Amino acid sequence: MYRKSTSALVCKTWVCKTKTLLGTTFLQQQQQQQRHCFSGANASPKVQKMGDNSSSRITRVLFCGPHFPASHNYTREYLQSYPFVQVDDVPLESVPAVIGDYEICVVKNFRMNSDVLSRAKSMKLIMQFGVGLEGVDINAATKHGIKVARIPGGATGNAASCAEMAIYLILGLLRKQHHLKISVEQKKLGEPTGDNLQGKTVFIMGFGNIGIHLAKRLRPFEVKILATKRSWGRLAQDSSKSEAPSVENGSYDDLVDERGNHADILKFASKADIVVCCLAMNNETAGIVNSDFISVMRKGVILINIARGGLLDYDAVLTHLKSGHLGGLGIDVAWTEPFDPDDAILEFPDVIITPHVAGVTELSYRYMAKVVGDVVLQHHAGEPFTGIEMVN
Repeated sequence: MYRKSTSALVCKTWVCKTKTLLGTTFLQQQQQQQRHCFSGANASPKVQKMGDNSSSRITRVLFCGPHFPASHNYTREYLQSYPFVQVDDVPLESVPAVIGDYEICVVKNFRMNSDVLSRAKSMKLIMQFGVGLEGVDINAATKHGIKVARIPGGATGNAASCAEMAIYLILGLLRKQHHLKISVEQKKLGEPTGDNLQGKTVFIMGFGNIGIHLAKRLRPFEVKILATKRSWGRLAQDSSKSEAPSVENGSYDDLVDERGNHADILKFASKADIVVCCLAMNNETAGIVNSDFISVMRKGVILINIARGGLLDYDAVLTHLKSGHLGGLGIDVAWTEPFDPDDAILEFPDVIITPHVAGVTELSYRYMAKVVGDVVLQHHAGEPFTGIEMVN
């Protein structure tokens, strides 16, 4: 069975707890903005009238699979005042059988191939609850007349959330999180001896929205920042569109100490104490962190991945953990997800793995739910889509 409900029947279960925990003026403003956003105040007047008149036409929205549950739960909550919208979350194995009944689909980690797309007879839009669309056959979607879109990470807080997770993983490995737990259990004080982030050289591989947010947060730690990007000339222009942190006059001097392009990745890897993967996943970047890459890194380097699991060559990572050449591994994404809890990589003490939650925060997911909800209402009203980035 899959969960099927009209948005009007969903219970109001979310309670904002951040107000009592975080009292800064900025966060209070964010909370006020969230309350405004999720009250439906920005919905189209045309849609509001349709809701008041109980329009008989139902717009059906499909979320694929049970993972990342806040995505469909928060979207339902945002749309609960609109009885003409139906939001369903369906087991992955059931998607091909039911997809023909839906007009909008949020894929999450479902593989939307040509066969499945051929069954989506009523589908108008396929979205990702975030930025990664590597699981969608975009050419096939275009062939079937289906639009495909992502939600820009900078505008929703997703990029900032991922950058914070990268710092969490870095600090956890530097301070030997696994050994700290053992010391508490064994009632030891003053050990283990950790390491400082201060003074380290950090290589940000992929200087897009997440990389920019990460660099801004790393600066106060007094680190040296190296970064690579396919084209540095576009960032000042793109940042305003994606709401990434601004870079004044196209200058990167305040964020990056040394910058390069794809040809410089091995050179930069050889200089770094910490390497953070922030690349998009495609044919060129799949398995880019391979044995050659890790071999040029200094012994004891920490490797972080908050982008996509396939960027790292599994065998190369395992081999260099066994040899001790790789000093630590922090990953929020894995080669197969959910990750096997019995995998050999988890036997190493200097490994931290989190269950693909870098972007899963209240701020990020509430805003993405709003974007999805607004797009649904725009579709129902026959209005142009806003707030999303079309890729076909």
